[in-house]
Amino acid sequence: MKKQALRKRYQQKRAVLTEDEIQVLQNNVYQQVYELDISEVETVHLFLSLKKFNEIDTQPIIDFFRAKRKRIVVSKCNFNDNTLSHFYYDKNTALELNKFGVPEPINSEQASEDILDLIFVPLLISDKRNYRVGYGKGFYDRFLSNCRTDTTIIGLNFFEPISKIEDINDFDVALDKVIYPT
Repeated sequence: MKKQALRKRYQQKRAVLTEDEIQVLQNNVYQQVYELDISEVETVHLFLSLKKFNEIDTQPIIDFFRAKRKRIVVSKCNFNDNTLSHFYYDKNTALELNKFGVPEPINSEQASEDILDLIFVPLLISDKRNYRVGYGKGFYDRFLSNCRTDTTIIGLNFFEPISKIEDINDFDVALDKVIYPT
């Protein structure tokens, strides 16, 4: 299938998940995240979840990394050029919803992409080659293409990868790993 059809299908599949199903699936994903070797990781980039889209709740993951004394970075969307700016996210960081309802930091220090050791990305579905389908604006592909080559990039998803996304292009960035409930 192509990205547009996959995007529609997996938005629908996520929309019908019950709260109980989401909790079970998330707990499985969390356990896998908590078992990662993070001994060499200093700075972690996470997305702030959109509950209205039934995204995996990243707050428990943020809390886990904070407890491990890792620096947390989150993003703001730049809609004029579909890029992301990155900011440190600590317990004193205030958040504000942007025009699409995405929580973004409003009072924190900007962070450079080159300090990121581990990045978790949202996705709707991925394939067995670790390419992903997101919401279709290319924010994350632009961001990931600017990161260090040794930065680990992990997708978080509720669904097992499909065999192949048909319309991958030169701008798509493959993930190093996708964590999904097993």
